[in-house]
Amino acid sequence: MVADRDTVLLQRQRQRGKVVPDRRNGRRGSQHERVDAAVPGGICSRVEIAGGQPYIGLGWGPGSNRTSVDVTLSQPARERTRNDSITGGTDLYPYASLAWTRGSHNWMTYLTGGIPWGAYQASRLSNLGIGHGAIDAGGGYTYLDSTTGREFSAVAGVTYNWENTHTNYQNGIDSHIDWAASQVLSENWQVGIAGYVYYQLTGDSGSGNKVGSFKSRIAAVGPEVGYAFKFNGQAAYFNLRSYWEFWSQNRLEGYAIFATLGIPLGNASQ
Repeated sequence: MVADRDTVLLQRQRQRGKVVPDRRNGRRGSQHERVDAAVPGGICSRVEIAGGQPYIGLGWGPGSNRTSVDVTLSQPARERTRNDSITGGTDLYPYASLAWTRGSHNWMTYLTGGIPWGAYQASRLSNLGIGHGAIDAGGGYTYLDSTTGREFSAVAGVTYNWENTHTNYQNGIDSHIDWAASQVLSENWQVGIAGYVYYQLTGDSGSGNKVGSFKSRIAAVGPEVGYAFKFNGQAAYFNLRSYWEFWSQNRLEGYAIFATLGIPLGNASQ
């Protein structure tokens, strides 16, 4: 067994959008900004399992979250603005995967989840933790032509959420697909298009549920750019994605920007 080199993943997320008005809540506008520094550690085995390479790891990191919401209620007519921010640690994210490579074709299957450990208060607008456990399983495929520099990736999964004991509310089972298609322009630069689809399969439940099934969905698409470089003699990577969201139901719809920076710890001689 050999340990992978540790990498610090810095991610900055900014979302802004609105909820389509209905008879109960009128209009809502929200702005959300989150910064996390996730530090995953893991072990990659040289011994193959079913012809694939196994990996197990655990992620955690410090972060901050700032949220502001403007609400316009139709019945009764009134407006309200609320702001909140929090700084602390994230939940714990265990991860296990098994990957296979055959030329330009790459497959993987994974099992991950969330362990409630991060900063969370049920009464707050901003949180870093989600207040409950979850488990997610799925698989992915990547096609990479090293001659033309064309790449396509897709990952699909299903998530089961345990009940939030702080609120006695349980989110339903959801499904998700993340995809990206890109073109390598040079040794450093890569550009493309990316998107995701989220669809809730079962309704919410629990004794604290006062809104019914409240099934949600959303889709998004947008451009991405990547830049590969060396840091202390090792490979590092920066990625910027911007999403335009649509097809929403019971979820905030607007735009989202994700900036991710992966920096290896130590140096190449280690």
